[in-house]
Order: sequence, then structure tokens, then C-alpha cells
Amino acid sequence: MKTSDALGPSVWVASDGRAGHAAQTLAIARALGEMSRWVNIAHVNGKGHRASAIELTPRGLQPLLPSRFWWSPLSALPADQRAIFTPPWPTLWIGAGRRVAPYSSHVRKASGGDTLSVHVMNPQMPLSDFDLVVIPEHDGITGDNVIQTLGAPSYFAPETIEDTELAFGDLTEDRGFKVAVILGGDSKSHSMTEEACARLETQLTSVTSNGNTRLRIVCSRRTPTHARVRFRAFAERAGARFWESPADGPNPYLAYLLLSDAAIVTEDSTNMLSEAAYFGLPIHIARLEGTSDKFSKFHQALINRGIARWFDGTVDHWSYTPLREVDRVADAIMKKLIERFPQPSFERPREARQGDQDRR
Repeated sequence: MKTSDALGPSVWVASDGRAGHAAQTLAIARALGEMSRWVNIAHVNGKGHRASAIELTPRGLQPLLPSRFWWSPLSALPADQRAIFTPPWPTLWIGAGRRVAPYSSHVRKASGGDTLSVHVMNPQMPLSDFDLVVIPEHDGITGDNVIQTLGAPSYFAPETIEDTELAFGDLTEDRGFKVAVILGGDSKSHSMTEEACARLETQLTSVTSNGNTRLRIVCSRRTPTHARVRFRAFAERAGARFWESPADGPNPYLAYLLLSDAAIVTEDSTNMLSEAAYFGLPIHIARLEGTSDKFSKFHQALINRGIARWFDGTVDHWSYTPLREVDRVADAIMKKLIERFPQPSFERPREARQGDQDRR
């Protein structure tokens, strides 16, 4: 890991390397770095600054057990990762995922409570082991230190948005109603089967039948090979844009979200649905095979709030306030930091003020 001599609070972000988990920790950290927030906490003299994210890969028997039953979390880590957990401890720790929860708890204890420990997603441990826990509302977990969010905290820095718009300026030349098609893949609860792909292809064909809709299809890491082959062939027939890997050029995912009129997103990814909602895109949720109670609650919450509808082979446009849950999370963390590290008073000493009056 690289270290940094940066000023302000030191922030360590950690995940198990899963893209969705890493994205949420980085989203929160970057939202804290926005100038409107950073100026309020820049006075904090953090130690142990790190310039890159931490990826933890615990091994052995412990990761197979619920987090609360791990007896020695550090012993489950490879030596190089175990070496990370030494002083100086950070001002703020942001971890995500069940396998990282024991380390979110460990840093808090090892620092003597000096590190503000924030954990994202259900830790499957006592909530009192953390200062703040950020959990999707569809998990149904509440507590004094719990922040419930609709979906995943997402964040895109203004400069990243500006750079993306410049790099993909050609997308603005597309005519017609522009629709981003975001393909997920297989997960614990959903499967992107041949049958599901065939159904989605039929629906997409219906969407393009009016001759005015332009599709922009992008695959994720989890999109299975058969789906990539199918939808690449479909894109060629339909005159749609298609991306699956760097071989197709720079990843246009963010550009598609920025420069489209609506989105079709497969139902399997909380992150992908949340990121489309971050930009206020009308979301059409495409069904796969499989289901889960938690995802069903999440989908219904999006529908109830006017963010999404189920995809039925037609696309439409409507408006809603973009979903920016990361702002609530970052503001709550900032408040906690200010409570621990009150901002210095810039009021002049009484003697100096009296001197000014005497000279008048």
C-alpha cells in the first residue's frame, strides 16, 4: 500500500475486492472529499494516510462462519495484509461486506476507539461494534447507529463527470430516444440464463421497432459469455452501440448514464440500479431468473418512489429527484468527526480586541 502525506483526516477504505463493495466505500470517501464537506473537517490532523484502497482476502475456516464467530480475524489474513493493521491508526475507517466486518470492528478496538469505524452492509455482528453502520433499508435492520439507505451509496465527482462528457462527446450526436442497457449477470439470487436473455432480446427488439430508439448496451464483469455473444450479435443487427471489454475501447458505462434519456437495467445488481438512479434516469428493470425477498423489497421501493418500472418491452420517460443517498451518509460521518474534533475558534483573543478599541 502507498502512503500519503495528505492533510486532514486520514481515511482507510477496505473491501473484499468485490466490485460492488469497493465501489460503495470509495463513493463515501469521495463524497467526504467534496470541498463543501472537506473544509469542515480539514482541520483534523489525521495520521497514517493511505493513497489507495485496501483489499482484504481472509482465508481458512473463519470466512466460512458468520462474522460474529471469528475468533482471530488477523490470523485469517495473508502476512502482507496482516501487516496493514498497525499504528498509526486512521481517523476514519470505511469497510464493506461481511468478510470485512471483523476488521472494521478490530480497527475500532485496536485504536482504543480513536478510529471512527463505519461499516457498509449488514456486518452480521453486534451493531455496537461499530460507530456507524450503513445498511440498505430492504435488509430491515435498525439501530441508533444505523443509516438506512435506498440501495447503494453512489457518487461521481464533478470533475469525473466533466472528463467523461468530453471523452464521449460523440454520444451527443446520436439522434432519437437514447436508452442505456446495463447488463448484469449471475449472482447468488439471480441467473442470466439463455431463456432470460432470449426474453430480453425480444423485448429490446420491440423497443427498437419504432426506428427512433437508440440502444447503448454495456456488459458488466458478471455478464456470462453466452449473453455477451447474443447481445453483440443483436447490437449489430439493431444498429446499437455495444461494449463488453477494453477490446471495444474505453468503458462507456458512466457516459451512457450521463448522456442517455432512460435506462434498462437487469434486476440483479443493487449498485447498477442505484447508479442509474443517481443521475435521475427513468429505470426500466429487466427480469432475470430467480428472486429474493430483499431484492423484491428493493425493486418495489424504487417503484413506489417513482424511480423505476418493470421493463415490458416499452420504454418511457418520466422525472424524479435523483437518488443521492451518499450525501446523507457523508453528512452523518462529517457530523461525527466534528463532534470528535471540534473546529478551532478563529475569534481573536480578548486582549487583541481590547487593544483595537484602545487605539480608536
